[in-house]
Amino acid sequence: MSHSHKRLTRWQKASALVPLALLSGAWTTSLTVTSSASADGNHGKLPDGTNVPTKAIKAPASVSNPGEIAPGVPKGSADQVLAGANASGIPAAALAAYQRAAQVIDKADSSCNIDWTLIAAIGRVESDHGRYGGNTLDSHGVSRPGIYGIPLDGKNGTAKVPDTDGGQYDHDPQYDRAVGPMQFIPSTWSVVGVDGDGDGKRDPQDIDDAALATAVYLCSGKEDLSTVPGMRSAVYRYNHSQDYVNLVLAIAQAYADGDFSSVPTSSMGSTTFTPDYGDSVFSMGTSGYHYSKHSFGKGGGRARTSSGGSSHTSSGGGSTTTAGGVPKSPSAPASAPSAPVKKTVKKVTSGAKKVTKPVVDTLSAGAESVNFCAGQLSGMSMPPLVSKSTAINKCAAKVAGMTKDQAAAAIPNTVTALLSWLGL
Repeated sequence: MSHSHKRLTRWQKASALVPLALLSGAWTTSLTVTSSASADGNHGKLPDGTNVPTKAIKAPASVSNPGEIAPGVPKGSADQVLAGANASGIPAAALAAYQRAAQVIDKADSSCNIDWTLIAAIGRVESDHGRYGGNTLDSHGVSRPGIYGIPLDGKNGTAKVPDTDGGQYDHDPQYDRAVGPMQFIPSTWSVVGVDGDGDGKRDPQDIDDAALATAVYLCSGKEDLSTVPGMRSAVYRYNHSQDYVNLVLAIAQAYADGDFSSVPTSSMGSTTFTPDYGDSVFSMGTSGYHYSKHSFGKGGGRARTSSGGSSHTSSGGGSTTTAGGVPKSPSAPASAPSAPVKKTVKKVTSGAKKVTKPVVDTLSAGAESVNFCAGQLSGMSMPPLVSKSTAINKCAAKVAGMTKDQAAAAIPNTVTALLSWLGL
């Protein structure tokens, strides 16, 4: 194992965290938190002016496709993924985003008690920290050319999720696709999407935004994420798969034990694999990546490669390369863990100065308002003569043009008051 991927000692781990601890103070200076937040679990505001949801979000953030625990993680490969959790390291921008997200959310909701390692474990399982399918993180922490899942069209055992965002996030006007480093379904992103770095945008491909959105999702419930039962419950809401939960918690523990290293932000990730989805090609001009037709053999599969590139198949424990012959374990020159993190801190600190001007993001008429209302009304049971879809559509018409905070405040909390508000 090269020096750049050596397991961090406790001292090295602490030194890597120090710059983020300093950053947290600057980043959260404009954070509005009620005085009772720690006492009664009330949720405070986030840096972009939005609130942590007061009700647990039960709609999944991501879904596992057939044959997979998560993107690039075939069923049966969990032990192999866990054993290699440190092999490709955590890009500096991603490490900074995870640590900052935990510190910001714990300021907004002190009852959550989330650790950055849980957010990082989800980032590893969902996209190898924004590097799935040949992507890399750019200097701003954005996955390039972009991570887009297969269409959730109900075929080949996939979930069927008709388009909810008009193609705004996934560039697919017919069916939803999971997007970004944390693989959010667009309908869930519309509820938890947040500007995590003060750049004025909420972008699911931006690791800063996606990491904080993941923290928002996990902390939306009443779970205490410093406990194993609390983590299991919250992560299961994120992805309704016990195999997924088991792998995420195992990687989070490995990271908590110091089994991680910081690598340059632009580092390539490990080779990833996909099950057989036939000749489904994602060719909408956003990415040159496709799913090669194949079937899994024992201990491996075929790498997902860029168009025109070459790939090598895995045969168990042998060396594996990505398109273009990039090694599975990056061979970049060794660098101290704190060095790339400090570079990221400089970028994020400049962005933090903009946080005092919250993003004004209103709900558009149509799919976005419908998705928001569906999330808000998910825990309410309608009377027999009132359909949930009718209530959602009427709600959407009323909240269109409002900000999410305004809409959440306008929607009544009881069924009786809601029906009166909707005129039903």
